[in-house]
Amino acid sequence: LSPLPEVTVSYRYGLPVVTLTLPTRGERCQFTIKPMVATVGAFLQDVQREDKGIEKAEVFDLQDGSKVSDATLMEVLLMNDFKLVINSKTYRVSAPKKGKLSSEHATEMEDVKSLVHRLFVAIHIEEHQVRKERELLQKLEYLKEQLLPLEQMKDRIADSADAKTSRLLWVGLALMSTQGGALAWLTWWVYSWDIMEPVTYFITYGSAMAFYAYFVLTKQDYLYPHAKDRQFLHYFYGKSRRQRFDVQRYNQLKEELAEAEESLRRLRQPLQLRLPIQQINDKD
Repeated sequence: LSPLPEVTVSYRYGLPVVTLTLPTRGERCQFTIKPMVATVGAFLQDVQREDKGIEKAEVFDLQDGSKVSDATLMEVLLMNDFKLVINSKTYRVSAPKKGKLSSEHATEMEDVKSLVHRLFVAIHIEEHQVRKERELLQKLEYLKEQLLPLEQMKDRIADSADAKTSRLLWVGLALMSTQGGALAWLTWWVYSWDIMEPVTYFITYGSAMAFYAYFVLTKQDYLYPHAKDRQFLHYFYGKSRRQRFDVQRYNQLKEELAEAEESLRRLRQPLQLRLPIQQINDKD
């Protein structure tokens, strides 16, 4: 097919205008292109909507004859000559003279977009903070409602576990006092120290074995605060299972509540985090 010079591209008011003859209607039609936004596919769809008799429209590279993707920006297409095929007609399209400057125009437009975005953020930042604060307050209220029954159940279980742990400690003290009194009675009133010395030795050795067994089982030294906490957790988790208290769910809600409170604190005091850095910069 011999190319027909029926398509022209020119600039008007800084935008490229593609003028072509519609094959069915035989009329000259102009299409204003936004090069940084419009794609080849969108341009071809506009041409087909303008002339319903167009069944097929494609764009090909003039150098190697490969088809240009519909996702290609018109800005890139207008930098070089190309072929426009409408139905069975082939049009050779020459790139406009200002096509080489489109990249500079695009850079200016990107700067304008960035400036508009910053202005929009600066104007609506207070509205965004109010909306975000409302969302965080609603989340806090929901989390507190979910935690309220769990907190009450957890307090009851913790009080019961703490009471059992305290009773166990007092029982241990009573047993040690009884043991000391029994050894003293056997040493001074029943037997002599020569007889009771081996007994006390084996009692001491047995206690050392018990402490070593505790270390083997728990991988911790036998310290009274640690042992008390371990026994408390043992009672707590045991009673939690019996009363169907979901410890994992409780911990998850507590973590979410802490994160929401921290986010709300940072949102209400946005300048406190920047103030130290600003003061350092001022001193420098």
